Amino acid sequence: MAIDKPVHWIGSSKRDYLAFPDPVQGEMGYALGVAQLGSKHPSAKPWKGEGPGVFELVESFDGNAYRAVYTVRFEDTIYVLHAFQKKSPSGIRTAASDVDLVSARLKLALADYERRR
Repeated sequence: MAIDKPVHWIGSSKRDYLAFPDPVQGEMGYALGVAQLGSKHPSAKPWKGEGPGVFELVESFDGNAYRAVYTVRFEDTIYVLHAFQKKSPSGIRTAASDVDLVSARLKLALADYERRR
């Protein structure tokens, strides 16, 4: 099966993703590959606050939580908006700075997509 949709990385998301432990990269990479084929991996959960088409991948490794947020809103492209190790002091809640960064990068993805078309 051919990969239909290229993955574009916004901001530091690729560098941050590549800093994750190899097993985390492997699991998330597989889930992104499923998205490239037009499906949704079972571990991809809707990202709250940005509406449909924005998903979060969560992986735990060695006592740490890793997240990657991506969007499939665009017909022929996937954008990885943010990749980070969750370090929120407020328990399960994602830090406001990470939420704000996803929102800002979603706008950058839209601008990039429109520029490419």
